[in-house]
Amino acid sequence: MSQSKLIHTSLGLNRCMFRLVKLSAEIALLGVSTHSFAQLTYTIVDTNQTECLGDSLTMGSCRSERAFGQDAQYQGYVPSYTAHGDGTVTDNNTGLVWAQTTDLNGDGKITADDKVTYDQGIAYASSLKLGGHNDWRVPTIKELYSLMLFDGEDPSGINGTGTYSIRPFIDHSVFGFESGDMDAGERLIDSQYLSSTKYVSTTMNGDETIFGVNFIDGRIKGYGATSPRGGEKTFYLLTVRGNNDYGINNLVDNRDKTVTDKATGLTWQQGDSQQGMDWFSGIQYCENLELAGKSDWRMPNIKELQSIVDYSRSPDTTSSAAIDSVFEASTIINEGQKVDYANYWSSTTHANLKNTNNAAYIAFGSSLGYINGEWIDVHGAGAQRSDPKQYNGVDYPQGHGPQGDAVRYENFVRCVTDQNTQYVQNPTKLERETKQYTLSGSATSADSQKKDGRRGRNPMANMDSNGDGKLSKSEVRGPLRNDFSRIDRNNDGFISGDEIPQRPVRK
Repeated sequence: MSQSKLIHTSLGLNRCMFRLVKLSAEIALLGVSTHSFAQLTYTIVDTNQTECLGDSLTMGSCRSERAFGQDAQYQGYVPSYTAHGDGTVTDNNTGLVWAQTTDLNGDGKITADDKVTYDQGIAYASSLKLGGHNDWRVPTIKELYSLMLFDGEDPSGINGTGTYSIRPFIDHSVFGFESGDMDAGERLIDSQYLSSTKYVSTTMNGDETIFGVNFIDGRIKGYGATSPRGGEKTFYLLTVRGNNDYGINNLVDNRDKTVTDKATGLTWQQGDSQQGMDWFSGIQYCENLELAGKSDWRMPNIKELQSIVDYSRSPDTTSSAAIDSVFEASTIINEGQKVDYANYWSSTTHANLKNTNNAAYIAFGSSLGYINGEWIDVHGAGAQRSDPKQYNGVDYPQGHGPQGDAVRYENFVRCVTDQNTQYVQNPTKLERETKQYTLSGSATSADSQKKDGRRGRNPMANMDSNGDGKLSKSEVRGPLRNDFSRIDRNNDGFISGDEIPQRPVRK
């Protein structure tokens, strides 16, 4: 091992000891548990990630230099819920009270029939009487995101018939949860939940857009209010009440290049890394940061990072990043060669059923996709997505997936520190129960199955050879190839599941 490596490792171990000694002293002095949060109005519930994860496989131990500083080692307010037996659940950390299920029609099942449009959701919540209360509301995107748990596993991209064990990104032992309604023709991953937060700009070159949380694939995206299949976009809905201050920041400029949010108890680096870097380098950037007399900086987990998104801002409407102006935000030139704002890494791995290659990030600028030959905002500033932790030798000059999502291997970093998070050098791995889903026949692809009323063979599943959720002219055959130009209604060079003609339904 080189001298520089030895020095770096030694510093890392010293920092570990410093954190442990500091934490022990604080607990002994204050005599409080990690759930003493009464002074906080915006408690960030921990991601529930308890395992250090590499760029392809579980690391097994968090002691290695490469693993040091990941989400799993910094444990905050443990998810905790109380079910009241009256259809409501209290989050013991946030003080928010939730409806326990999305079964809105009360038939004992969660299906597409329970989904609502934005206006229907607002009306339903305002008239709801549940648990002896009538002050229910549609949650904001920050309230809804408080329920996200990142020990979940994204099933996107799975193909083939069979039964899959999937762990949702919400505690389904507490909340009534379901995937997309595959019996109604939806995709497995159509488990988007409605928030009351609309994007202040538009996506897809002009669509009114509503932010939602997908609790089966673990993301925040902006969804067009109008569905590509016609009609209005529909969502599952969990209503909420209580703690009206949740999600509201109380930011103070400390005049030392740091910003404290008194609502969450987090202190932030006022600036940022000013350059992009891969995920492992980003973690080390924060672990090595010395700022404002503090050396216990770390990369924030994804829920901490989302807490400082300002959803009243966007590049198109305020000429700024989606963050309060007390922060400094670096500009970039995006894939469309326009001035924009960066994505920021979190310390949280975004696992899927195949690997742990990706880490979660927040787009504080436009969340781009390559559609119809141009780069446009497809998910909205404030979206939470994931990309590879480091360059893997594969480029995506026209994006990736059905919406041509831009793929960035090097994102920016903004570090955080606080006094409530416990450092655990080698945490104990915890696992929640999974749910079983069976894909068969036309449901062989979690990504590509569309709600189009077809029965029998699914052209998308049969012809989508590269698994990107759309069909190029080289992939299709038969009538689809002959009528490719007519079927490709948006002229983007691909046929999406929404564009495939419907077959008549036999009666």
